[in-house]
Amino acid sequence: MSRSASPFSPKMILAVLVVGAGAFLLFLYAIGAGWDGREDRNGGSHAAANGLNGFAGLTRLLKAQGYDVSLSRSKARLQDEVLLVITPDLFQADGEEISRIIRERRYAGPTLLILPKWTAGKADSIRTLNVPRGWVILGGAGEPEFVTEIDGLKNGELRLAKRERWYGLDLEGTFPVPDETLGLRGDGLMPLISDKDGEALAGYINDKGVYPYLADAAGIPPLDGSEPGVDDSLWPVVVVVEPDLMNNYGLADAKRAEAAVALVETTLEDYDLPIVFDLTVAGLGRNENLLTMAFRPPFLAATLCLILAALLIAWRSFRRFGPPVAEAPSFAMGKQQLARNSAALVERARRLHLLGPPYAALVSARIAAALNIREAEPGAREAAIARVQALRGLPADFPERAEALRNARRPADLLRAAGALRSIERTLVQ
Repeated sequence: MSRSASPFSPKMILAVLVVGAGAFLLFLYAIGAGWDGREDRNGGSHAAANGLNGFAGLTRLLKAQGYDVSLSRSKARLQDEVLLVITPDLFQADGEEISRIIRERRYAGPTLLILPKWTAGKADSIRTLNVPRGWVILGGAGEPEFVTEIDGLKNGELRLAKRERWYGLDLEGTFPVPDETLGLRGDGLMPLISDKDGEALAGYINDKGVYPYLADAAGIPPLDGSEPGVDDSLWPVVVVVEPDLMNNYGLADAKRAEAAVALVETTLEDYDLPIVFDLTVAGLGRNENLLTMAFRPPFLAATLCLILAALLIAWRSFRRFGPPVAEAPSFAMGKQQLARNSAALVERARRLHLLGPPYAALVSARIAAALNIREAEPGAREAAIARVQALRGLPADFPERAEALRNARRPADLLRAAGALRSIERTLVQ
């Protein structure tokens, strides 16, 4: 037996499955991509921000120059062999964490640290301003306090002052806000860009590493790798003290944009390395989830096997021949099945001995009705049936047979006594 044809066409079912699968895949992608509702353009000084204090313009400029540039939200990439650009926040930055990241990268790749100075608020939070999302209103400038926790800069003195021009890398230019420029005085940072008094606006940490390109840009001879205490395996750490040399505000000027690219190229020291802008220090990091791991070795093979198995199951379900076979009902319909179910219930309950009295009353009532006996009392009715038996020349034993059925307890006795009553009924009721 099979069911009738489905009321839905295969095309409709296929469309529902495709839409559902697409929605599920989009949900999985949202989990993997980290769509958690957090806003990147939050007015911070990081590479995903397009405000004046952000560095989205620098990423676009470097991409236009042909560099492999990416943004990283994973702490796992902090030790990759890349040029790592760190852009901490003015108030929320953790100096110990930044120092640890730089220290652990000394043998992994170069590091470019851009210090913050601006306080900023979202411009679109002011209802009277109709500005694009991510624009900011700059407040005052401040000196980042975490600098003294970074190795090589602990003895340096940050100073926010008025400076008219900057010099370095065979370039010179002005500042967008000359009255609030940030410089560092001390011997821990070898200047690459400085003001007229020699205070470092950008430079590299003066340690025991061998950096020929940086030393040439600073106008000093490089260290000899064969000298005692010199480590030619160290990668450089470049610190941009004045962020207006590289942020979106500063890149509005062609000279400052040229200086920003020159700083990056000098930091790379002619190595062909990808450039990664870290967002974890700015508070935009995301932990790696299980879905992302499922599509990376060594779990990728198992994931592909599961996908192929799902496709095979779907294909087999559409290729099934004919309509599905209807399942038999759990309970059959009709009087006969009802009697069988009731008998099975009585047998399961072990109450067979209770069937004798009602069956004897049922048979005597049927015989009395057939013989037009009007006696209502069971004993008188059975006596009347016995008289009819005697008149017809039959043994007047109906009362004894009925009493035997009422007293029966075993199944064999019940069947025997019930058969005797049924035989009397067939004899009397022609």
